[in-house]
Amino acid sequence: MFFFTKLKRIFRRRGFGRSGEIFPDEIFLDSSNLPDFNRYQFEGRLEQPISRRVLVYLGLFLAVIFAVFLGKVWSLQIIHGEELNSRSRLNSLRHVPIFPNRGVIYDRNNFLLVENSPSAKHPEFADRTYKNISGLAHILGFVSYPKKDSSGFYYNLNSDGRDGVELLFNETLSGSIGVKLIEVDALGEIDSESVIYPPTDGLSLYLSIDQGLTSALHQNIENLAERVGFTGGAGVILDIKTGEVLASTSYPEFDSTILTEGRDDKAISRYREDKAKPFLNRATAGLYTPGSIVKPYVAVGVLEEGVIEPDKNILSTGSISIPNPYDKSKKSVFNDWKAHGYVDMRKALAVSSNVYFFEVGGGFEEQGGLGIERLEKYFRLFGFGESILGDIFSNKSGIIPSPKWKAEAFPDEPWRIGDTYNTSIGQYGFLVTPLQAVRAVAAIGNGGFLVYPTLLRLDGKAGEKVKTGLNPANLAVVREGMREGVISGTASGLYFSDLAVAAKTGTAELDAAKKFVNSWVTGFFPYENPRFAFAVLMEKGPRGNVFGALSVMRSVFEWMQINTPEYLRN
Repeated sequence: MFFFTKLKRIFRRRGFGRSGEIFPDEIFLDSSNLPDFNRYQFEGRLEQPISRRVLVYLGLFLAVIFAVFLGKVWSLQIIHGEELNSRSRLNSLRHVPIFPNRGVIYDRNNFLLVENSPSAKHPEFADRTYKNISGLAHILGFVSYPKKDSSGFYYNLNSDGRDGVELLFNETLSGSIGVKLIEVDALGEIDSESVIYPPTDGLSLYLSIDQGLTSALHQNIENLAERVGFTGGAGVILDIKTGEVLASTSYPEFDSTILTEGRDDKAISRYREDKAKPFLNRATAGLYTPGSIVKPYVAVGVLEEGVIEPDKNILSTGSISIPNPYDKSKKSVFNDWKAHGYVDMRKALAVSSNVYFFEVGGGFEEQGGLGIERLEKYFRLFGFGESILGDIFSNKSGIIPSPKWKAEAFPDEPWRIGDTYNTSIGQYGFLVTPLQAVRAVAAIGNGGFLVYPTLLRLDGKAGEKVKTGLNPANLAVVREGMREGVISGTASGLYFSDLAVAAKTGTAELDAAKKFVNSWVTGFFPYENPRFAFAVLMEKGPRGNVFGALSVMRSVFEWMQINTPEYLRN
């Protein structure tokens, strides 16, 4: 009986035949902690349900959040959806360059040569404005502006120097580009912008150039070329102690503004097609046969090597003759430009005797000569045959004729004594630049120092120079000969009663027919205490013309006496 009673209870606990009655032992089952719960860990405790009030509040809070979210979605998608979709497609963020102002350029007297001005064509950056002064184009050069593609985006951000000091000092003048972030629509209208970092303007340049003197030099070169028929010309005036270039010009020249703007295709085409080569800076990159302007350097070498005493006379009857290397029964004749009679070194320089320099340069009969190796040595000592270092434009090294040079240029021709004679008077394959010429004659005037030319104003600082180690007494003899050339010789056109100039002229014959010549004059002033050297070249003019480089320099000195007398004082 007991067994069936127990079985009945079990079935009721499992849900079978439950009538809803609850027995006391079921109610108090936990009172004895039969499962052995850890009461201190709240095991076996019954959880109380969350109250209905809390659930109501939570539901209301979530409903509010959902309503706000739904409202925002409704606003973005339904009310403003089309507008925002269009804006998202059309608007964009761009990094836009902020262009700096390029550094301005002044001459040595603080005269403004190049500046920046507002541009109507491209308001993002300024126009480069060049003063309309003749003779300065090759010094100043020109720039190219930043460039855009067909979509209006800049693919070249820089205003780059293309020639002259604009190129030489491009890094100094350029500054650094800034950047701003802008939001623009499809029509290019700016909605907002902010500067990420600002631009830095370029630094100003103060050149050693005197713009007035340079213009006067250029105008006189141009006037003579057009009047007589020279194809071009160049001139340089140099401070013989510091190397500062006071004037440097080349004719013909280009217009810096036209090349910078790049819009006048016809003018640019004329420049390119012009046989006179207006893009060529003849002062630094033009190579020319020097003629007799090299004789002072031969004279220095002769004295340094003890080939002849300065007071010894050599007879110039108008030519010398030697056996013809191709036909011994005939003679090769080397002409002087006139018969000078007996001349010592000073007079030979003054009258520019070819015979004298044939003999001391290559040797003749009883008179020994330097020979081609030592001739080349002294020409190089004065800076010929090498490019010039310093704050100056890229320049050509030129050619000094030598057996090695001839073997390369004319492989089947040996070096002959006649080649040495012609090299002694600056002919044959000899090529120099006006810049080399003025630097060399400066070394005669300053006591034997080769300066490094610079286009920057030094403001009293010492310029770089190299000591040649030449005997000052020998240099003095050459200076005296060059001064005598102004007093009574070939450079007498530069004689002034109130200004002492020392100079050497040169007339270099061109081509086999010798119908054209290069006309040169080089020198320094004032003679007693030299401050400046000069070199002027007139390129390829008619041989019979009596006006040349000397007449240009004469007119420049006359201009200086009125406008810049401070340069003529000791």
